[in-house]
Amino acid sequence: MLKHPALLGTLALLTLAAAPQAGADDAPAKSRPNILVLYADDWRFDTLGCAGNPVVKTPNLDQLARDGIRFTDNCVTTSICGVSRASLFTGQWMSRHGNPGFDPFKTPWSETYPGLLRANGYYVGHVGKWHNGQFPAKNFDFGRSYFGKYWFEEPDGSPIHVTKKNENDAIEFLRERPKNKPFCLTLAFFATHAEDNNPKQYLPQPESMSLYQDVTIPVPKTATDEAFHKLPPFIANEKNESRVRWHWRFDTPEKYQAMMKNYYRLATEVDTTCGRVLAELKKQGALDNTLIIFTGDNGYFQSEHGLADKWYPHQESIRVPLIVRDPRMAPEKHGSTDDNFTLNVDIAPTILAAAGIAQPARMQGRDFAPLYLAGEKPAWRDEFFYEHAIINNKDFIPASEALVRKDWKYFFWPDFGLEQLFDLRSDPCEENDVIKDPANVQRLEEMRQRFAELKAAAR
Repeated sequence: MLKHPALLGTLALLTLAAAPQAGADDAPAKSRPNILVLYADDWRFDTLGCAGNPVVKTPNLDQLARDGIRFTDNCVTTSICGVSRASLFTGQWMSRHGNPGFDPFKTPWSETYPGLLRANGYYVGHVGKWHNGQFPAKNFDFGRSYFGKYWFEEPDGSPIHVTKKNENDAIEFLRERPKNKPFCLTLAFFATHAEDNNPKQYLPQPESMSLYQDVTIPVPKTATDEAFHKLPPFIANEKNESRVRWHWRFDTPEKYQAMMKNYYRLATEVDTTCGRVLAELKKQGALDNTLIIFTGDNGYFQSEHGLADKWYPHQESIRVPLIVRDPRMAPEKHGSTDDNFTLNVDIAPTILAAAGIAQPARMQGRDFAPLYLAGEKPAWRDEFFYEHAIINNKDFIPASEALVRKDWKYFFWPDFGLEQLFDLRSDPCEENDVIKDPANVQRLEEMRQRFAELKAAAR
């Protein structure tokens, strides 16, 4: 049993499924479900104990997966904070919602899941990170946005960690909400994002510092100079921002261990807050009438390919967690996994369908709930289009696009007109570009054509 103070008292979720619920939970089918979106930052697909991570402790999210379903191949259509958040709210690719970085998206608010839920009688809240221009507080019944650093000052002058602030605000929302209306809360954490201007980068709460002290974090096998120089030259240079941030975090073994331990401490703190929020739902008798979704905005290079951060179409960058606890799910489905391609653009349609609200015509994602609710699984995607705009200039973060499949991946770097092709079956780490192999001529042509079709459809 974990006995660290950062984890003690936070494992209430571990017993959530053990006892029958009372009150509102007795008849979940008779009312529209509440919605809770737990949205982590820079949290890649394998930063979970239940995903096989041998180091990080995430007991509450692991229990959430046991009470629901975990999607093992969930991806983002653009791997950067602002764009991915716009895709979360709109259910659209960047090409359609029109935010190429951190601007307000162009999709009407009335076509987002918070806007539609509020218009249909939901009490709607947003807590934490926004990153799509100015926060539109007037569009929420309860709206508080803050991010960018780990420590804030309370009105009385006392310091508070951003994750604790997230927790306090989320619980205040749950306690003060009107009990005669369904609710939707998006709890958008800042953790585990780095505090970019701070040399320490990752700043956990003091009580977490004894976690992982005696652990050696495994170093990725592609965290080598050789792997770095296999990248295209416009990435494999010291001006590229992903390499600059690698120097901030990972360029010595000692720095790698220190940074990754603090990153994992921040992840455990998010897990702790998730457990406390879910325990509050249970206390209120609302847990079993709440659709709960845990996911993230983008993946994260943890020194793979000699890089840091995200942006590019590699697996480490585009894959994010997705755990769903759905009141409609049959008990025999609890604890299952699904390896279909789900995407961040699918979250909004799934939420709206659960609430009985029609999906707007220009929303591009799909309701994925039939994957675990339907007796016969629906036909589903086996590929998708990935896109990322240039940020600042092509030396800083160049644009990138891709056609992503389970077994093959086609990259296109539009600023340089460069194509790459990777056989993920024999090269899951995407180190060996096989685009010049004569054996792949037909495959390349077919993937180019399909890439163009999906790119056009994303607009």
